[in-house]
Amino acid sequence: QVQLVESGGGLVQAGGSLRLSCAASGRTLSSDVIGWFRQATGKEREFVAAISWTIGNTYCPDSVKGRFTIFRDNAKNAVYLQMNNLKLEDTAVYFCAVRGGNGLRISSADYQYWGQGTQVTVSS
Repeated sequence: QVQLVESGGGLVQAGGSLRLSCAASGRTLSSDVIGWFRQATGKEREFVAAISWTIGNTYCPDSVKGRFTIFRDNAKNAVYLQMNNLKLEDTAVYFCAVRGGNGLRISSADYQYWGQGTQVTVSS
């Protein structure tokens, strides 16, 4: 079992930055993929970024590429999402999730453990 707690969300003006944190407990992350997803009101959950814990390779969709960066801290058993140049359309609840096994995936159905989410609101 893995428990995930996100933090770092808040209200920010368009063009600003936020760093989200995802702290994992229950076991040490190893052969896992950690993903970030977001869900805006009335919309489906959307993939934002993923990182392979052991290899460290990452993937982001074009919608956030160049603005969002995912990285990990092995010592803290945590993953972060650095979000720069935020846009109004980035407003959503952001979730981190863990998928056991290697192989980056963009479907939420491939992730077994989820945090409770943290709200990010971008204002004009």
